Amino acid sequence: MGKKKKHDKKSVKARQKKIESDVAIAKAEQEAVTEIAEFGSALRAAKGFVLSDVDTRSTPGFSGDKLEGKAALAASEAELSDLLERLFAESTAGSKRALLLVVQGMDTSGKGGIMRHVISVNPQGVKATAFKAPTKEELAHDFLWRIEKALPEPGELGVFDRSHYEDVLIVRVHDLVPEPVWSKRYAQINDFEHRVTDAETTVIKVMTHISKNEQKDRLAERLDRPDKYYKYNPGDVDERLHWDAYQVAYQAVLDETSPVGAPWYVVPADRKWYARLAVQQLLLEALRAMDLQWPAADFDVEAEKARLAES
Repeated sequence: MGKKKKHDKKSVKARQKKIESDVAIAKAEQEAVTEIAEFGSALRAAKGFVLSDVDTRSTPGFSGDKLEGKAALAASEAELSDLLERLFAESTAGSKRALLLVVQGMDTSGKGGIMRHVISVNPQGVKATAFKAPTKEELAHDFLWRIEKALPEPGELGVFDRSHYEDVLIVRVHDLVPEPVWSKRYAQINDFEHRVTDAETTVIKVMTHISKNEQKDRLAERLDRPDKYYKYNPGDVDERLHWDAYQVAYQAVLDETSPVGAPWYVVPADRKWYARLAVQQLLLEALRAMDLQWPAADFDVEAEKARLAES
């Protein structure tokens, strides 16, 4: 009996500590949310935006530190999940609205982490596409053909890991097609995105922007850790040799393809925790603006309650 009482006391203390810990975490998360400002206005690439002026370790729209940033990310997960479910639910009642997140950035700029830590909170209705080098079939069509096929359906959040912008980035840097061809694509992309937004799909375009030194450190970590070997691609070092050309190409993208309705947001990404928080908050701002509503029942609720009670 004595051992049992001691065991019970330990169990009570453990439960109390767990409750106290949960309360402390909840309080920290709530306090961290107060550090959040409006990310959209802080990160939008407006007219005259200069990419080289961005401090890649800065945290626009957030005044907290790493711990507070992680707490703020956790504190907003429930709302993001709820809004994504509302978006999906609306489609069952005939809504055509959808959301498209386009994520571009240099290698190791954190695109995979955004998928794991931000998008995974509610996988229902999420359509993720990682665009690789085009296949023979894709090359036989216009460069936007494969992109249009991957657009989200009503109620879905579509996520593009790389996208149609490869056709004015890598294509330009490596001179894969003549300049008269790729230079026309900016206008074609703008027209395409106007059609997408006209079809009630909200478009959020994010460039995860890291420094060359940060990329080097991240690649070195992959070579130092066996559990990271699978992420390493020798071609990433080859691409680093074209760093300056890519910066010029990205600046052109920001200058030429940030129209009303589908603007670019440049997210400083040397701090992984901040990049994840920024993308989460951009999604939340877009979803809140939709004023999503749960669809009304298309049946007699009280009658169904009565039928269920009698079954």
